[in-house]
Amino acid sequence: MIDNFLRPAGSAAQRVADALRVLGVLTVVSALLFHGLTDAAIMAFALPGLMLPRFLGMRAWADAAVSATLLVAAWSNVVDLYRTIWWWDILIHFLLAGALSVVAYLFCAHRGIVRVPGSRRFTVTGAVVLTTAFGLALGAMWEMVEWFGYAYLTDDIYVTYEDTVGDLAAGGLGALLAGVLMARGPGLLLPAATAPARPAPTSRHR
Repeated sequence: MIDNFLRPAGSAAQRVADALRVLGVLTVVSALLFHGLTDAAIMAFALPGLMLPRFLGMRAWADAAVSATLLVAAWSNVVDLYRTIWWWDILIHFLLAGALSVVAYLFCAHRGIVRVPGSRRFTVTGAVVLTTAFGLALGAMWEMVEWFGYAYLTDDIYVTYEDTVGDLAAGGLGALLAGVLMARGPGLLLPAATAPARPAPTSRHR
């Protein structure tokens, strides 16, 4: 994973993805200077998600798409788009949960916890179930963070029962569809979707 992160960008798309990562770091500083500590914390919350696709060696377009979605989601909090446009919250949860659920699955695959997409014994059903579960879990974690911020930091954070249920439903659907995309076309996300190497058979001597 470290080798993937340190590898120089080999295409224009990868340079765009790397530029988005740099932009993500700069926006944390910008949010702190011009919007305050709470908004800077929201931007910083997106940084791990910006870095993981590079560590995982995802295809450049997928890396850039995940990074762009994260930055849009974070800045939408800062500029209050979620209150201004009634459907924006649902759209972002749909897209972001889908993107991050795939990243979470690929991370687990790199750690040997689940099957690599496209490898032997990899199943579409298992992948879709897991990505959907990841999406719902990540959505629940985000709603907990929102509630904590509303309860203990600022009442500017928009938190209602209807909003929470709608966000979780949209995120679950996005994760399900993203799981189908990953399972049906693993080559769209990873340069090489191959199973881990199997140990060579040992010869017997008599």
